[in-house]
Amino acid sequence: MAQGYVKAVDLPQVIPVFPLPGSILLPRGQLPLNIFEPRYLNMIDDAMAGDRIIGLIQPVGGPRPLPSLSAVGCAGRITSFAETSDGRYLVTLTGVARFRVASELPTQTPYRQVRAIFAPFEADLTAPTGGEGFQRETFLAALRAYLERRQLEIDWETAEAAPQEALVNSLSMALPFEGPEKQALLESLSLDDRVAVLTALMRIDAAEPGDGDSPTAMQ
Repeated sequence: MAQGYVKAVDLPQVIPVFPLPGSILLPRGQLPLNIFEPRYLNMIDDAMAGDRIIGLIQPVGGPRPLPSLSAVGCAGRITSFAETSDGRYLVTLTGVARFRVASELPTQTPYRQVRAIFAPFEADLTAPTGGEGFQRETFLAALRAYLERRQLEIDWETAEAAPQEALVNSLSMALPFEGPEKQALLESLSLDDRVAVLTALMRIDAAEPGDGDSPTAMQ
């Protein structure tokens, strides 16, 4: 959902960012967030008072005094908001478009802000069409092998019927890959590229020896 954004120039040039290791957001994907740190509560307040845009991005390395940011993140729009009795915010970010970090800005806010370049990812603002070349059975076979090794479960009826982009992006966001693997999925130039990367990652993982992780149900 691009919320009226048609071209890259329609998006804000400066955006607040939420560094979150091991997590990515993709266009039209939805990511629930539980916000409790004061600086990010402040960020949500400011975003809600403005255009509701926040950039989700993976940090790189540890504190020095702040970890570096990955080169590419994804801007999302706050599409649901609730406040709990203990002062936390429960929000949903819906992906709008990926961005490249041009620079991080000095700021008086407690949260970080960057100058974002959306032009390389302008195609994110339009949902892909077609998908005729998507080999769903091959993809689902790789997914089944991966899930069996990891002892994970999904709703197979949904997986078999879901549109290609919704299926691929939701799995890219939800499956428990490492940070660099998540970043590779995020930075895949096209949906077809992401299918190829995701399929390769699932096959590599399924081929590795071991008992997998503890049983978990994927939502």
